[in-house]
Amino acid sequence: MRPIRIHDTRSGELRPLEPSPPEPGAAPHVGIYACGPTVYGRIHIGNARPFVVFSLLKRFLEHEGAEVTLVVNVTDINDKIYAAAEAAGRPSAELAVEMTEHYRADTGSLGLGRPDLEPLASETIEEIVGHIEELVRRDHAYEVAGDVYFRVRSDGGYGSLSHRQVDDMDQGEGVEGAERKQDPLDFALWKAHKPGEDTKWDSPWGEGRPGWHIECSAMAEKFLKLPIDVHGGGSDLVFPHHENEAAQTRAAREGELARIWMHNGMIQFTGEKMAKSVGNIALLHEVVEEYGAEAVVMYLVSGHYRQPLAFSDAALGQARANVARIREAGRRLDAGPSGAGLTPLRDAFFDALADDFNTPKALGLLNEWLAAAGPGAGSEHLQEMLAVLGLDSLLAADEDAPAEVVALAERREQARAARDFEAADRLRGQIAERGWVVRDGDGGFELLPQQ
Repeated sequence: MRPIRIHDTRSGELRPLEPSPPEPGAAPHVGIYACGPTVYGRIHIGNARPFVVFSLLKRFLEHEGAEVTLVVNVTDINDKIYAAAEAAGRPSAELAVEMTEHYRADTGSLGLGRPDLEPLASETIEEIVGHIEELVRRDHAYEVAGDVYFRVRSDGGYGSLSHRQVDDMDQGEGVEGAERKQDPLDFALWKAHKPGEDTKWDSPWGEGRPGWHIECSAMAEKFLKLPIDVHGGGSDLVFPHHENEAAQTRAAREGELARIWMHNGMIQFTGEKMAKSVGNIALLHEVVEEYGAEAVVMYLVSGHYRQPLAFSDAALGQARANVARIREAGRRLDAGPSGAGLTPLRDAFFDALADDFNTPKALGLLNEWLAAAGPGAGSEHLQEMLAVLGLDSLLAADEDAPAEVVALAERREQARAARDFEAADRLRGQIAERGWVVRDGDGGFELLPQQ
């Protein structure tokens, strides 16, 4: 396993990834926890960025010989879900289940597989309540009228992740519970049941539900050994979400939640962060429908994970062209070893990923490898590099799809032409159920077997 460095948000520096010493004869183990979506609507292309970043980081670390456990949670208890369900006139639990299914289908269409564990907040209530009880016992939290709040000023390390002064912070909770808080900066760990909320759980403080931040602390600790090696998510989560996660764990366990905090930059649309609340969103399933999964993955790895990434038709079009070029170049290669002359470029590709997961530099080296690979070169290196980037399907051998799958794809093409994207999405799901992936291109659709 080559030395690997990752930028740590807390220290602001590149830090070596140092897994816990393995058992004799065992591979080093890396635990990664990445914050997943709050399921109140279909996810957008911005939500897909952390899913892709941490799925590919897992692939790279496994390539380097590590055993990796990737945990990506689903937040299915949240104020936003209640609000969306009320607006739609639906039960909140029903909406959460439906949107969780959409999230899994939409990210599944990228062809990167699933995280090792995808816990739900609603299935972690016992651990959440236990964590809060410990905070209350240690006097880091207090109960008022069925609500429980975390005492922010009781944590001497508060602000060390987001590099903010405590007195300059705002939890973003608005006026909710303000009269019950001992300090305006304190945040909710448990919220008493309120009229209009159609789900609730028992607790020592009465019926209610957990706050957002404590959910992730409990889920991370339930499935990964503390301190976890890498805690990830979008840079918009640094404060208050991740700052509060870190504080809760320090206060309850007298230790840090994570060794390295790894944050990806936002997808930007006309200069703004892409967000459902702003309304400037491009839904993932629609982007995949239009450009194909491989082009979406190529677009998402074209920029360094820590930097903002501009969203545009031109950027996706360029990614689709890059995918087509690699696929065509791969068809000219022979199977088998690639030759010693290409090995330095292959090694430099993986060195780039080891240096703060620099995918754009790695892509540049992959392109150099393609330019240097002459007639008769083997595809072994290319297959190895593309697999880590989640693009190994570009070298898949052509295979004829069954007639029923072709018929579904043709119906989907007609639905897309009629801009009936709901029907097109449903037909894509039926194609996937039969083990095939449909890719759209300028010349029509292409059917590929699922990897």
